[in-house]
Amino acid sequence: MSAPGSGRDPAVELRSVSLVRDGQVILDAVDWVVRSGERWVVLGPNGSGKTSLLRIASLWLHPTSGQVRVLGQQLGRADVRRLRGRIGVASAGLADHLRPSLTALDVVMTGRYAALEPWWHTYGDADRARAAELLDRMGVGTRATHGLGSLSSGERQRVLLARALMGQPDLVLLDEPTAGLDLPGREELVASLDDLAADPTTPPTVLVTHHVEEIPPRFTHALLLSGGRVQACGAIREVLTAEALSVCMGMAVQLERDPTSGRLSARARREPAGETRAEARVRPAS
Repeated sequence: MSAPGSGRDPAVELRSVSLVRDGQVILDAVDWVVRSGERWVVLGPNGSGKTSLLRIASLWLHPTSGQVRVLGQQLGRADVRRLRGRIGVASAGLADHLRPSLTALDVVMTGRYAALEPWWHTYGDADRARAAELLDRMGVGTRATHGLGSLSSGERQRVLLARALMGQPDLVLLDEPTAGLDLPGREELVASLDDLAADPTTPPTVLVTHHVEEIPPRFTHALLLSGGRVQACGAIREVLTAEALSVCMGMAVQLERDPTSGRLSARARREPAGETRAEARVRPAS
């Protein structure tokens, strides 16, 4: 048997996890396992439970029922304050909780302790060197001394991605990091995520999105959520099909993969004359 928290344990293991708030079922009997070396995308429409799922995986939210194990330790029996330090988290909303005047370098360094301000902990030259290295890796090294508030949306998201890696985490969770980005910003961030996915030293990674265009080509697995329920789960090329995506999104979808880049794209499939919307939803995808 693996020692608690060893690299042989799944990074995330959810068994029959449900979440109910004010009588509303947000997650319904979710089973999900993320293992070493895997890069997951969690895909679904707005309100499908994606962010709630990630908050449970990041140990900031307790489910109503079910079992949650993260990095080999069971939620409810582990010191979550210490365990959270082993999880790198980035989201579009995180920048709103950071002081705009903080430099990009300081923002990244706070990721070592999952803090929001650098004065709560002591940092050394090695920390500053690692933060600078991560900024370079994300393509924003020249912005190290600039205040977070002065950066473009795309630059801020790449700074936050560097921050998520600062503590050399054992698990990385990314909640819609491309939200609100323009096309250049989105493409730069997707390229950075794809580079990370290709690096064997990158820990298991989970990306939450509702756009297939934002899935880096080298991500390996997909979890499709709809109405809090798992619609499909497994290797991305097996489960992320036009038919599965149509069911997940509640509309007929055409899914295409660029043969050169491997990037996916999706759009609504036009309904043949005389066919109702309901019929188009259930008709097998081509």
